[in-house]
Amino acid sequence: MVGLAIARTLALAGREVIVLEAESAIGTGTSSRNSEVIHAGLYYPPGSLKAKLCVAGRIALYPFLAEHGVAHRRCGKLIVAAHSSQIPALEKIRAQGEANGVSGLRLLSAGEARAMEPELVCAAALESPSTGIIDSHGYMLALRGEAECRGATLAFHSPVIGGRTYGAGIELEVGGTETMLLSARTVVNSAGLAAQAVAGRIQGFPPEKVPPCYYCKGNYFSLSGRSPFKRLIYPAPETAGLGVHLTLDLAGQARFGPDVEWIERIEYDVDPRRADSFYRAIRTYWPGLKDGALQPAYSGIRPKIRARGEPAGDFLIQGPRDHGVPGLVNLFGIESPGLTAALAIGDHVGELLSG
Repeated sequence: MVGLAIARTLALAGREVIVLEAESAIGTGTSSRNSEVIHAGLYYPPGSLKAKLCVAGRIALYPFLAEHGVAHRRCGKLIVAAHSSQIPALEKIRAQGEANGVSGLRLLSAGEARAMEPELVCAAALESPSTGIIDSHGYMLALRGEAECRGATLAFHSPVIGGRTYGAGIELEVGGTETMLLSARTVVNSAGLAAQAVAGRIQGFPPEKVPPCYYCKGNYFSLSGRSPFKRLIYPAPETAGLGVHLTLDLAGQARFGPDVEWIERIEYDVDPRRADSFYRAIRTYWPGLKDGALQPAYSGIRPKIRARGEPAGDFLIQGPRDHGVPGLVNLFGIESPGLTAALAIGDHVGELLSG
């Protein structure tokens, strides 16, 4: 998704763009394994790339989706305090969101929240009206279509298996049915979970500039039957992560997650036995959830650049000034809110390459 947004930006700027895709289709990794939420920009430290690019991306995203006929809905979100002791956390989120430029945030009493969502039980809630949901595949098709209309080319089954820097640019060794060499003045490494591996394959790139990569897997369960909720429901965040929250797809199906685990290798199986922890977490704000109503849905993996137990990391977008290699931009740790921020990330990369 982010790679396509960058390709679009560069193609619109008149560059000759080739997108190298290792798989047989677009968006088969992180981009197709997420909650499809358009984030407002509440959770990220003011001044961080995540905060700035999420808010800018969200502001640009809704008009883009409307213009291109991509299915979406600005459904809003409630962040709920299960107990009065969590209300200060909601006030902190509101203050941080407002500092990031998020408007319309409103602290609700338990009664006001229940009037909006009768099945909800909480001590208070924070309303985020600019949060929404999206058809992520439709979004990627729109990005691809606009990039291709301006001359961009997508090459599938084309993994980057090596490369080297030289005076005029970067030479990439591209695998596939037949190995080929591709020379470019500009290379953008937006390989998601494989970004560190790709950077490490380019001879002449300083290895100390490649951050570590940690796989953080989020497991999701879905609800049998239609959801009684019209909005997304998030618990007040605890020490690690945002908790098991309720999101919706455009058909009204409820999905719950993520239940986080740190893994050593990429695998997407969801263990049905994890359901017990989901029931306990969800019933803190929806005690009416019935036994047997949850079923394993899917999982996604975030490319973290900070280890388990460390403070959450920001996006790491390295331009030539950061590492000394002309024409190369690396994107590391592009996790949530990458979907929301994609258009703004594309603009940011374009600025790095034009500066």
